[in-house]
Amino acid sequence: MKKLLILAMVTLAGCIGPRSLTPASVYDFGFQRLSTASGTSGGSGSMRMQASLSVAEAVAPAWLDSTAIHYRLAYHDLAQSHSYANSRWAASPATLLTQRVRNRIATINRNGVVGTADGAKTDYVLRLQLEEFTQLFDTPGKSRATVEFRASLIERASRSLIAQRIFSIDQAAPSPDASGAVRALTDSSDKLIGQLIDWLVEELAADDEKRQAQGNKASASPKTAWDGKYGATSGNYQLYQAFVSHT
Repeated sequence: MKKLLILAMVTLAGCIGPRSLTPASVYDFGFQRLSTASGTSGGSGSMRMQASLSVAEAVAPAWLDSTAIHYRLAYHDLAQSHSYANSRWAASPATLLTQRVRNRIATINRNGVVGTADGAKTDYVLRLQLEEFTQLFDTPGKSRATVEFRASLIERASRSLIAQRIFSIDQAAPSPDASGAVRALTDSSDKLIGQLIDWLVEELAADDEKRQAQGNKASASPKTAWDGKYGATSGNYQLYQAFVSHT
């Protein structure tokens, strides 16, 4: 009886004693490979922009606002989100995306880039809303990365929306696990950032041309405006003076 009691005590001590836990694998986006960061046109690497631009911290829905690596089982229940137990991001996907976008813009913008928290005055603000950042399993052995975000380019002085666009991509994951998810989500993000750069260059150039046209129109003399509307020789002096008095 005494031996049985001792054996039970030893067994119980083993159950409640410290257990060795597998350390979690922590991932970020890794080194930025600019050669694969361009958009579908492949021209972002050679593009240059010259804009006074700040990039706000990307925002995400509550379920994405963590360091969890999320996946969904499309073959079972697409509405249910899961996360890997022993793998996580070094920061939230929105934070990693913001850092990636800022670094990418800094390499092509002659004026650099700042965050809205820096307090620097800029002409434009880029805002990002991350909508999806998930590994999607079509079958137990086949998965893909799904990334989607909405970009808004805002004129800071007037707070007016200059342009807005949704960027999305699906890309096959190299393996049906957390490591495959990280690689596919990172590559997908870099491709979308390349498309974002292409879009920014076009929208900023278009808005700059619009500003210059408005400035030229505002600086035109009354006589020039009269000649442009009626012709240099079609109006008499009295009509011209009346026009000037109302401009």
